[in-house]
Amino acid sequence: MKKVLRIINRFNLGGPTYNAAYLTKYLSDEYETLLLGGQHDESEASSSHILDKLNLHPVIIPEMRREINFKNDRIAYQKIKKIINEYRPDIVHTHASKAGAIGRIAAHKAGVKQIYHTFHGHVFHSYFGKTKTKFYKNLERYLAKKTTKIIAISKLQKDELVNIHKICKSDKVEIIPLGFDLNRFKENQEEKRKIFRQKWNIKENEIAIGIIGRIVPIKDHNFFIDVVEKTLEKTNKKLRFFIIGDGEKKQEIIDYARIKNINTSINTNAATLQFTSWIKEIDVANAGLDIICLSSKNEGTPVSLIEAQASYKPIVSTRIGGINDVVIENETGLLSEVGDLETYVSNLLKLIDNDSFRISLSKNAQKQTNKFTYHRLINDIEKLYTNT
Repeated sequence: MKKVLRIINRFNLGGPTYNAAYLTKYLSDEYETLLLGGQHDESEASSSHILDKLNLHPVIIPEMRREINFKNDRIAYQKIKKIINEYRPDIVHTHASKAGAIGRIAAHKAGVKQIYHTFHGHVFHSYFGKTKTKFYKNLERYLAKKTTKIIAISKLQKDELVNIHKICKSDKVEIIPLGFDLNRFKENQEEKRKIFRQKWNIKENEIAIGIIGRIVPIKDHNFFIDVVEKTLEKTNKKLRFFIIGDGEKKQEIIDYARIKNINTSINTNAATLQFTSWIKEIDVANAGLDIICLSSKNEGTPVSLIEAQASYKPIVSTRIGGINDVVIENETGLLSEVGDLETYVSNLLKLIDNDSFRISLSKNAQKQTNKFTYHRLINDIEKLYTNT
């Protein structure tokens, strides 16, 4: 039996936690896995319910946090190094940037033979200025040399890592898409839709449009507010907009919406634009929405769009990162370039004003989710571990 040490940045709600959790739970009996990671930030939703449901009990390293802090990072490094020396893993597999840096250095220093890293996204554009971005690129190039294989979660991400940002050679990178248990998004849709729409007082003749995710700069909720404003100006249809999530920019986005004179409410059920905070039963929310949006400047594989399609929902999104691997343009969703407000609003209006078009995209949506099952993920990872 091979021992796997799986290290994740932090246990916040999102794709990396699901990915690490399913790999910890469902790898075959040939593997024993120890999962460890940092604590979620106060502005983020905890993913503890995901771990509890799978009966996982990870090791928490509170010092491993999103921001660079040399004191905390050194403590986290020492703790991981101690765990590696005690657990003696055959494989160390890290997920996302902070865990990838600290975990891979510790694993290499300890002489671990098989070291893997999954890029769930990257910070090589739209996050920082030139100097900081250059630092991160140089760090990742150094880390790549210490890594057996790097895992990209989409074809476009591999192209960015290899050809645009020059992190490593092509043969170092394996493409393995994320995997999830999507069954709950397909079940009891009518009942869930009724629950959500009653809770938020959405009438049958109202079209509910939602965006789901952390309220942080990279997700560009300011752009989404601009979309809401322009869309309301251009249609007579009755619309309700929902921002589902929390984050460091939440109050700023609320203030921006109010500057735009959009009827806005927090956690109540009577406004044109509702800020709901995190909703753990996102399958219920998806069932209640009619269109699901994304406005990010940078993405790896957007989990909210995979879950949206599993819920038979059409998508309007920016064309960035791994979105083209998730959305079939003009079949399951409509895409526009980052910052192109006019096209984004036009795409949204096509779905709002044309019920038959919206329904046709909905019917196409679920067939695109078959490649994102956790069974396929497990199989791909085990093959990688065996063959490298």
